[in-house]
Amino acid sequence: MPESAPIDPTATDAWKALDGIASGFTPDLSGWFAAEGDRAERYTFQAADLTVDLSKNLLTDEILAHLLQLAEDAGVADRYRAMIAGEHINVTENRAVLHTALRRPASGGATTELEPPAGFTVDGADIDAEVHATLEKVYAFADRVRSGEWTGVTGKRIETVVNIGIGGSDLGPVMVYEALKPYVQPGLECRFVSNIDPSDIYEKTAGLDPETTLFIVASKTFGTLETLTNARLAREWLWEQLEASGAIAAGDDDARTSAVAKHFVAVSTALDKVAAFGIDPENAFGFWDWVGGRYSVDSAIGTSVAIAIGPDGFREFLSGFHALDEHMRTTPLERNVPVLMGLLNVWYSNFLGAQSHAVLPYAHYLHRFPAYLQQLTMESNGKSVRWDGSPVTTDTGEIFWGEPGTNGQHAFYQLIHQGTRLIPADFIAVADPAHPLKDATGDGKAVQPGADVHALFLANFFAQTKALAFGKTADEVRAEGTAESVVPARVFSGNRPTTSILAPSLTPGVLGQLIALYEHIVFTEGTIWGIDSFDQWGVELGKQLALEIAPAVDGDAAALESQDSSTKSLIAKYLELRSR
Repeated sequence: MPESAPIDPTATDAWKALDGIASGFTPDLSGWFAAEGDRAERYTFQAADLTVDLSKNLLTDEILAHLLQLAEDAGVADRYRAMIAGEHINVTENRAVLHTALRRPASGGATTELEPPAGFTVDGADIDAEVHATLEKVYAFADRVRSGEWTGVTGKRIETVVNIGIGGSDLGPVMVYEALKPYVQPGLECRFVSNIDPSDIYEKTAGLDPETTLFIVASKTFGTLETLTNARLAREWLWEQLEASGAIAAGDDDARTSAVAKHFVAVSTALDKVAAFGIDPENAFGFWDWVGGRYSVDSAIGTSVAIAIGPDGFREFLSGFHALDEHMRTTPLERNVPVLMGLLNVWYSNFLGAQSHAVLPYAHYLHRFPAYLQQLTMESNGKSVRWDGSPVTTDTGEIFWGEPGTNGQHAFYQLIHQGTRLIPADFIAVADPAHPLKDATGDGKAVQPGADVHALFLANFFAQTKALAFGKTADEVRAEGTAESVVPARVFSGNRPTTSILAPSLTPGVLGQLIALYEHIVFTEGTIWGIDSFDQWGVELGKQLALEIAPAVDGDAAALESQDSSTKSLIAKYLELRSR
């Protein structure tokens, strides 16, 4: 059970068997496909709208059997049920972990006794009632902004929404907004401010009309240093711009207060701090301590998204999450896609030495998805102690990274194809693009007149996974007439593992499915490793030290003297170089 000590995965028979296989492992994807006529069918699975082909992974039935036994030994299914039931599996913070409750239907969605029923209570709170009350409040506000009922201080409708947050309060909303741009209401635009570098807030407010701009300040405690600093800068910008245009009288405190009330809302539960800032607490949307920031885009943190795509679009977005939650909850391990993908990641990182994992969306609107996954995966599983405080017995976490195809093909694919490092990669594509275009003229060679550009794009998607899997032998290179001196440079070893994920189109529902898929992959890995995937103490120390160092950076000599020699010399050089 979650509250007990985790198993040591390395002590299990399954782990020992996998270790033995790995010690002499020689992958042969070409041979496996030749010998197994049904390999692609056997290793292709459906999760809601996602078709997931695992056949080009370094996987045999024997390896899969041991991986599944490892999941059984670690109690992946039991721990998932404990999580959705509200048990405090976030042990270092003594909290439930209920991001799945954010997307449960109002009825609860229970289909068996294994899922909590509608109205289930955790820590004295009716979870479904609280979640849906908050969602309805967000939806009502979104409708007011979208319809023009909500106006700025001069009566003009809102045209630009600026979300101010950091971490999960930024990466989630900006990724989803970018992914769902075809669904954004015409005449509305969202911008996102996160970095405390003043260049960020400067650029994001550049060219905006203060009379038609709405700021959303997203901070659960309303105390996040970066977010509140940027919120104050945005408030100053609003006042200065409104006064400069004559929209409000210069220095009129009442007018300034009214302006903030009409141009700022909050996503926070610290209503006293929200009010002190000047935001009407009625325009604050709350969330709960059982939602980690990186799991919160489907909560009120997604208010900017709800405004952009509308309540109906946001409901579809949530339904996509729930579809994958149900797949995770009800599907046997041997067909459970996030479990299988998580187990493959364990196989690669713990047994085959992979240290990073590429995510390569062949869908331009998903261009921020790899960045979103960086926080989700590395903040969750970048741990060196288990949930009982004991040291981990394995390597944990992978470095997640990526860029959209085909851009990456002309950048880092060289390393994936012919480098010395094993880099498993997930390729993501959609069948129907938002903007199907044809190349009317073509190039007279490879691209024929009238060619479907999305088909050409997807040809690259299919080709890359094929090339990575099967490569090209020296004899095949020679048969092309290549000079012998160049043959070694043009050989591709193959056996580079990939997973292909194909969806019908990039709808709000499909995006929710993709996000939930990776949430549950993270959960699976964390359970195998015995770590708490839902705290993030590693982000705290640097923030604490920044506050301690700030006086020295501001010129306090005594504070400067107290620093270590390297930090002191760097700050001294900064003070020397600072021109204003």
